[in-house]
Amino acid sequence: MLKVAAALLTAAALPLVNAHGHHNATEIDESKPIDAVMYVHMSLQTFVWGLLFPVGMVLGLSKSKYHVPLQSVGVVVTTVASWLGHHHGGREFPETVHGTMAKIITFVLVAQTAMGIFLKLHILEKTVRPWVVRAHGPLGMAFPVIGWTQMLFGVATALGFCRGGNLGQCAAHYIMGSAFIGYAAILVIMLNIGGEWLKRTGRSQEMLDSSVITAWGIVNTFTEHHGGPWSHKDMQHTMMGVLWWAGGMLGIFLSRNGKRSFVPAVIIVFTGWGMSAHEQALMISSKIHAMFGYALMAAGVLRIVEICFVLHDGPSVPGHARIFQHLPPYLLTLGGTLFMSATDEEMHNADNLGIDHVTYALFDFSLSFLIYLVITFLVHLYSNSGRNAAKNTEVTGETATENGYATLSQRAPHTLGDEEDDGPEAYELTEHTSLDGDDDAVKIGGEDEVDWIDGQRRGGGVRL
Repeated sequence: MLKVAAALLTAAALPLVNAHGHHNATEIDESKPIDAVMYVHMSLQTFVWGLLFPVGMVLGLSKSKYHVPLQSVGVVVTTVASWLGHHHGGREFPETVHGTMAKIITFVLVAQTAMGIFLKLHILEKTVRPWVVRAHGPLGMAFPVIGWTQMLFGVATALGFCRGGNLGQCAAHYIMGSAFIGYAAILVIMLNIGGEWLKRTGRSQEMLDSSVITAWGIVNTFTEHHGGPWSHKDMQHTMMGVLWWAGGMLGIFLSRNGKRSFVPAVIIVFTGWGMSAHEQALMISSKIHAMFGYALMAAGVLRIVEICFVLHDGPSVPGHARIFQHLPPYLLTLGGTLFMSATDEEMHNADNLGIDHVTYALFDFSLSFLIYLVITFLVHLYSNSGRNAAKNTEVTGETATENGYATLSQRAPHTLGDEEDDGPEAYELTEHTSLDGDDDAVKIGGEDEVDWIDGQRRGGGVRL
């Protein structure tokens, strides 16, 4: 019933959402401030698309009973937030890709909600329902990507970035940075819940990585130069593409038959080295690009250590991730965050505001922590909700042990008078006589028993 109400509210709000009175503006007047209504719009949409809908998607994948209520609340909140975004004062915005994407998202929401209602009705189960299931699932899984894309469009629109001649450079940074964060998310998924799939298919993670790197390298090789004289940036970016497809093909060959490979990690190291030496017009831009390169190099080196020395060329144990294995994906998340924040316009804006590279980098570090928190939380939620809760949780009496974590052993409390007392008495070797008349002995370093004290000849104890 809640989902039906959400669908009706969304349909009723369609004329209001599409009727944006501010699209008559041709330029963004930055002298006008962004008013409070717009900030509420930004906050609500970030919460819904950055957290609420992804959580609801995960609950749907795990067949949790909370999936429908949570997604219904999300539909209502995003509808209200969309209305606020079209009825604000202050700074006005022309027709942008953010507005165009909002219209697409509106119809996606209506379609997804309608399919969800149809599935809850359990009608036409042998004819229409199988097709609706096939469409409803993938479309729901696309919500995090859709939300991430729209949030990036929103930031660019609010700040007036990525317009005119800056579009290509801006798109390159956002696409590449998002790709590194997406790669980190895939590594976390495979680390925790994807191991069984890799085992069934007979592939290694490096085979998938190398295939994507090869395809990306081919595209990058032929898209980085747009005519005219070759600049240093054009040559560097083009050769980066050559590096990727050449190394990617080597990685595919070495990763055949499910073998692990060092190649994708080495490609990341080389890419990081290239970006760390990527000189820019502004000092802050050069510093942030260098930090991006250092993050990639660290991620690649630690990935090599993980594969070769932690896992010893073997696969990860599903559900038993080592803490060390979180370092490479986190550093990839950090690298992606740094690169997305290093466009020419963003760097000039920070420089004009008097922000130094340390402050700027610390902000990126903080943002990367939050992004990685969301990624790991969603994977954890999938493993411990709905139908997966019983599989991945071992319950013994009143104690539950989560898969992937070990319970710390607790020593039983001792009372005075026990044969082995805690406290000061533990440091005093007193006279004890065993039942067979032999003296007490202590074992040192796992060796044979040593007659530490001849209790019959010494009446007292020896204090250490």
